[in-house]
Amino acid sequence: MLEGEDSCYSNIDYCCDKSQITQSRLVKNLEPVKNVGCGYRNIEIAETASNQSQFGEFPWMVAVFHKSEGGSKHFYKCGGSLIHPAVVLTAAHCVTAAGSYKIRAGEWDSQSTQELYQHQDRDVVRKVVHENYDRRNLQYDIALLFLNLRVDLASHINVVCLPPPGTETTSGSCFVSGWGQKEFDKNETEHILKKVKVSPMPKLECHRRFRKTRLKASRFHLHQSFMCAGGEEGEDACTGDGGGPLVCQMAGTERFQQVGIVSWGLGCATKDVPGAYADVAFLRNWIDKKMIGTSGRPYVV
Repeated sequence: MLEGEDSCYSNIDYCCDKSQITQSRLVKNLEPVKNVGCGYRNIEIAETASNQSQFGEFPWMVAVFHKSEGGSKHFYKCGGSLIHPAVVLTAAHCVTAAGSYKIRAGEWDSQSTQELYQHQDRDVVRKVVHENYDRRNLQYDIALLFLNLRVDLASHINVVCLPPPGTETTSGSCFVSGWGQKEFDKNETEHILKKVKVSPMPKLECHRRFRKTRLKASRFHLHQSFMCAGGEEGEDACTGDGGGPLVCQMAGTERFQQVGIVSWGLGCATKDVPGAYADVAFLRNWIDKKMIGTSGRPYVV
């Protein structure tokens, strides 16, 4: 549960310091990692048509919180993904504001104190935003958050794989996850981590689809730092899902790799209108460069 929610703005706001809270959590000790390596999704029961994820299904998923300068409380800002026990991948637009940031790994139901295993909170001690990030058009919408302490990997907390540099994903079983709004312009967020199955879209087709919208001006061009997915009515990321991962199953394996970071869209889940994501494969060399000095690259298969 994300404490202090009665006085917060959404289901997932974290408003109180831990010293102010009496924990009522009845949980087991951490269960060791089941599968060694990145990208293993946890499916304990048969999948249904529901958009609710299972507990620990996406063990790399984290919530990012922000506290403004002079503020006393942290509020939910965005999603992110664990690519190293001490590093979170998210969108640049999520972390450009001044102030402090925290992340939470292992969260699932923000309104429950009875989850099977505990979440883990960590402070962000350094944030690295892409040097070419442009807040006007969200090009190069990527950032890394370096944590004060490593998270303890467990069955419900683990790292995601990243694709090789320069590759393009145009098919496969893909999911986007987050605690964002259910519908555009409706301030109703999810308290259980949601998942939406989407299909990746070739960049040329994405460019064509966007030109049929209000972006139809001939000067619009999908920047190379973006990739696209979705376009099915009712199936999309939405407000509050920014920074979260778009993951696709790697061919011939049970592993998933993060191909995109939720960046922007025109509304939510509009028919024939895809969502735009920061292209992780295009930006992979930048990630590797910024990870120099960090022990290992656990996001590599």
